[in-house]
Amino acid sequence: MVTAWPKGLPGLGTGAELLARRITVMSSGRLTVKVFSAGELVPGLQTFDAVQNGAAEMGHDTPGFHLGKHRAFAYFFGAPFGMSYSEHVAWLDHGGGQALWDELSAQFGIKSFAVGNIGTPPFGWFKKELHEVGDLKGVKMRMPGIGAEMIRRLGAVPTLMAPGDVFPALKAGTLDATDFTGPANDMALGFHQACKFYYWPGVQKPGAVQQLIVSKSKYDALPKDLQQIIQVAAQASHQDMLAEYNLINAQAAKVLKDKHGIKFLRLPDSILSALGTVAGEILHEEREKLDPLGRRIWDAYFAARSGLVELTEGADRAMYNARDLGFEYPA
Repeated sequence: MVTAWPKGLPGLGTGAELLARRITVMSSGRLTVKVFSAGELVPGLQTFDAVQNGAAEMGHDTPGFHLGKHRAFAYFFGAPFGMSYSEHVAWLDHGGGQALWDELSAQFGIKSFAVGNIGTPPFGWFKKELHEVGDLKGVKMRMPGIGAEMIRRLGAVPTLMAPGDVFPALKAGTLDATDFTGPANDMALGFHQACKFYYWPGVQKPGAVQQLIVSKSKYDALPKDLQQIIQVAAQASHQDMLAEYNLINAQAAKVLKDKHGIKFLRLPDSILSALGTVAGEILHEEREKLDPLGRRIWDAYFAARSGLVELTEGADRAMYNARDLGFEYPA
């Protein structure tokens, strides 16, 4: 298994290691999985190619790195202002999303599984404070997925960069800002040493999915019980990663604020509205660029979002708003 992550990176790197152990133990050693961190066998952004060309049987990264292969991979990663974690996993597991993902992945000789979710991430780290849309102009920012085009239209200069390369680029001035996953990973990678302003929410990739990709020919050749073991191990890893991130991100956020003086800030409404406006324009344009399968995926994703968002508004958002009413409560 080749990965896009530095060795030992919380959540992502450790999640890949845990997934490998689960598959090995659950199969009683009939399948043994050895993990190679980014750069050990292939560079972090070449996991897809490594599995596709047979250099590795498995890869652990995110669909958001591979829009150059097919633009519709974006909808298995996360669209700007798209589905939350709970909405996205509902579509994948029970709304037909996985079947569409299988159909798309098969064109590239791979089988894809969701193996983790970072929940709602930050928008990103910035060296300077943001007050208005114009403050994004000329900002060189690491950003994957369709979110890259979203910030480009507001004047930023997006680039895709492997996680291990981001901190050196921030220190050198090659980057002015970066998104990634959240406080725990970002602190482990040292972003707080280069940037002091941490903006939320991560509208560019809500509910962003991480993936396991497996050589389809290798997977199809396995006995049914070993195929099921990979599937169940991936599903367990998906739940485990989100649970771990919820805890370690809360812990890391406190350290970043109290020890390192990082300012956690909400994006101004003017910037959020501008991001939402261009995101809507881009997503309509994206559909027109897609082939017939891509359009079916686009249609299914946004139909699912429309159906699920009403429940989210009436349940989760209403409960979060109720918690903010200011009554006395244990703290």
